[in-house]
Amino acid sequence: MTTSKSLTTSLAAFDPDRSALPALALRVEVAENDSEQPVHTHRKGQLVLALRGGVTCEVPNAMWMVPPQCAVWIPGGTPHSNHVTANARICFLFVEPGATALPAETCTLSISPLVRELIEHLADHDDQQYALDSPMARLVGVLLEVLATMPVERLHLPISDHPKMRRMVDAWVLDPSDRTTIDEWASRLAMSSRSLARLVQKETGLTFGRWRQQLHLIVALRQLAEGRSVQEVAGNLGYDSVTAFITMFRKALGQPPARYFSNLR
Repeated sequence: MTTSKSLTTSLAAFDPDRSALPALALRVEVAENDSEQPVHTHRKGQLVLALRGGVTCEVPNAMWMVPPQCAVWIPGGTPHSNHVTANARICFLFVEPGATALPAETCTLSISPLVRELIEHLADHDDQQYALDSPMARLVGVLLEVLATMPVERLHLPISDHPKMRRMVDAWVLDPSDRTTIDEWASRLAMSSRSLARLVQKETGLTFGRWRQQLHLIVALRQLAEGRSVQEVAGNLGYDSVTAFITMFRKALGQPPARYFSNLR
């Protein structure tokens, strides 16, 4: 990933914790293929806003998808990694702890046009410093106040460090069309189907079927955000028909894929 501003440091070297200002913003462009930030942490909380394309964020025990015009909020001190699609344009907003009443846990937020414009305006500021009595500081105050009112979207996949759970997630990420049944997985993992069902419920709070469907939703959002067609995504996820995929998507998010992304835009 590269920044669109002429910063003298790379994104990997950018340290938001050097500043005690209430908020800093950084616009990021993807220069090559899919790009990833490895696991890291910082004092400031981080909002990852997708302007185009999509971002997948992984924190301990969960994976979060950021479709266009949404953002994932990662509280300060939370280890996380970011993986963006090749067509992505994103903004990072770093927020000083206590500067606003954002959730104490990682979540996806639906971002209003006002908040998006304020974040982009801050990201386009000539440098990363502003006086606390300046017009920019007053705009940041408005931004943080309105940001705290943004609604939460349920766009995450509970995951686990349990080796058997991780083995299933890794297999599904590599091949989302994998339709291995719970009985077949239990056999692979040398346990009974009932024990595996209990393990999945304990670790994720979901049934095996709902857990895999939630992963399909995350993958679908990512691929649709990349610009792939509904037909292609349905095939990639192993659905027998486009109608079946659209039905799953509508049940999960209340709208078919085309309308969902149209409303986001």
